[in-house]
Amino acid sequence: MSEAQTVELAIEGMTCANCAARIGKALNEVDGVEAVVNFASEKAYVRYRPDHANVDKLIAAVAQLGRYRAAVSTPDTREKEKAERLAAYRRELKVFILSAALTLPLLGQMFIMFGSGSHDELLPRWLQLVLATPVQFWVGSRFYVGAWYSLKSGSGNMDVLVALGTSMAWLFSAVVTVTGLHNLHVYFEASAAVITLVLLGKILEARAKARASAAIEGLIGLQPKTAWLEREGQLSEVPVASLIPGDILIVRPGESVPVDGEIIDGVSHVNEAMLTGESAPVAKKTGDRVFAATVNGSGLLRFRATGVGQQTVLAGIIRLVEEAQGSRAPVQKLVDRVAAVFVPTVCAIAALTFVGGWFYSHELSLALINAVAVLVIACPCALGLATPTALMVGIGLGARAGILIRNAEALELAEKLEALCVDKTGTLTEGHPEVTHLLPASGISTDELLRLAASLEQSSSHPLAAAIVRRAEVSGLALVLPGQVVAEAGQGVSGDVDGRRISVGSPTYMHALGISLDTALVQPLQSSACSVVAVASNNSIIGVIGVRDPLRATSRQAVERLAAMGVEVVMLTGDNRATAEAVAHEAGIIHIEAETLPGDKSAVIARYREQGRRVGMAGDGINDAPALAAAYVSFAMGAGTNVAMEAADVTLMKNDLNSVADAIMLSRATLRKIRQNLFFAFIYNVLGIPLAALGMLNPVVAGAAMAASSVSVVSNSLLLRRWKPGR
Repeated sequence: MSEAQTVELAIEGMTCANCAARIGKALNEVDGVEAVVNFASEKAYVRYRPDHANVDKLIAAVAQLGRYRAAVSTPDTREKEKAERLAAYRRELKVFILSAALTLPLLGQMFIMFGSGSHDELLPRWLQLVLATPVQFWVGSRFYVGAWYSLKSGSGNMDVLVALGTSMAWLFSAVVTVTGLHNLHVYFEASAAVITLVLLGKILEARAKARASAAIEGLIGLQPKTAWLEREGQLSEVPVASLIPGDILIVRPGESVPVDGEIIDGVSHVNEAMLTGESAPVAKKTGDRVFAATVNGSGLLRFRATGVGQQTVLAGIIRLVEEAQGSRAPVQKLVDRVAAVFVPTVCAIAALTFVGGWFYSHELSLALINAVAVLVIACPCALGLATPTALMVGIGLGARAGILIRNAEALELAEKLEALCVDKTGTLTEGHPEVTHLLPASGISTDELLRLAASLEQSSSHPLAAAIVRRAEVSGLALVLPGQVVAEAGQGVSGDVDGRRISVGSPTYMHALGISLDTALVQPLQSSACSVVAVASNNSIIGVIGVRDPLRATSRQAVERLAAMGVEVVMLTGDNRATAEAVAHEAGIIHIEAETLPGDKSAVIARYREQGRRVGMAGDGINDAPALAAAYVSFAMGAGTNVAMEAADVTLMKNDLNSVADAIMLSRATLRKIRQNLFFAFIYNVLGIPLAALGMLNPVVAGAAMAASSVSVVSNSLLLRRWKPGR
């Protein structure tokens, strides 16, 4: 079986949520395809198996629906898509201006009649027919085309409602005018005004949707277009698209870094706020990594390109954000169920309104106009925009703040977290432990204790091992390569050094090896929040080393924020209980799970979930992968790598627990907007349809309300942009 591939399709021709549903259904009916269509972004996000489907087949599946067009959307086509959308917007604006010019005389007459209380028409009916007909059949032709294709496929959408409602009003008025039935009212202003107002709503909606995607557009705009390439001692300005890994590049003070790379010469500070949300510049020197779109400070940097094109961290972020914006939140299922029956239900209500109104009032025109009002006010657009627009804004805001949310489901679930398990090292602490105590046994020098331990710890990747090796290197000690190394993950390591069997590890590890350790030697270190590393030679303790990983300055504040939000913080650590309690006390954490091996952390998560608690996990995204996978929602701290992005539901570009609190607050703010949007969308119909059916809503007012419903939903989503991290 071939590996699944993904493709993003730009969709043209959608007018409402039902259109997106039809396209999604058509794509998902293709064998081997999973697709999600986002009405707000006008994109389809498709995963397909190449042995069953291909891109041409996907595009054909969209095209066979009749009025929609699909094309592959890539970073290279974005500018073209943006230009096409702008051109389409300008065409629509011109059409609206003409439609408004034809409609205003009809509306002006209506308002004058209302104001004077007179029923005498100021415009001859033949002139009203001349003004309304181009609006109905030229400007409104899009609704007829959309309705035809929608009905042809066995479903209904907004086009059906608008075409049916305005046609009824225009046809009745035309018949009355042609036959000279002067005792009956005409409603040319209703049909023309509804079409004009719907068009106005679409124009305003398009502008608002463009603003909703501003965050992702901003990220894309950060990418520099050119770079200074050094070749054979000469500098030349070349397009970024032409660069390959290994190229030597120069970034001058104040310029943006063009691609990811490793510094080979130079010292500077780089502003990485566009990736991490952290405003403080980061010091850079030889050997450090730099990332595309970050801004160099006052120093000249020379670096070797390591990631170009779609392999940069920024490109990965953009890709992740776009996929997340195109995903569906669980709350969307309610909207989908409503949308599936919405148009048939509205048509049935309109038919009952017409029959019932004619039966009780014996006035054909009154019954007809009430039915038209029902059809016109019932627009499913607001329902279709309620969720995706808020998601687009929220996920985009998160990306700008260094919070990368994998999908809409993760965003929704984060709101409901009750507890958060956090890894100690690198999450609560700085992640750079340092040796603070060297306590050799009698007859062993401090340097000898450190040399033996560091020689063996060279074979380990554990942060404590790295701290010991680093201290030995600073002390200038000559290390030797160990032999016959046996490691116990998260506990310790044994091996041969200078002909002796050396063991280095936690007190628990020593106990497992049957090596006795004086508790009086280790308790003072544990009480001062030091991790104790015991060193044994030939099964006899020759000393202990105290290693301390300082608590991050922001950890206690973050724990207090999470507690105030109703999220209980639980610390997971492999340290013994005494050390764990000392660190927890410093961080303000009450609940701890000490002496927890990396493989056991997922069991702790599972135990909490079995108790019915919604528990999240925050870790480094690599060593904590099993626990991250077991959590209700997982947060990878500060990695900024593809590995971390794959490991967690939310990747946090900053090594700061406050980012977890920010992510939860963003989740709550976004879900609050979605609920408000759904309320607005439903309330328009819940109140408007009965009022229209009872004859209390003029079709013109109904058309204005329908247009306002979509605009208000998108505008409400845009208010989410006021959200800021840290509050």
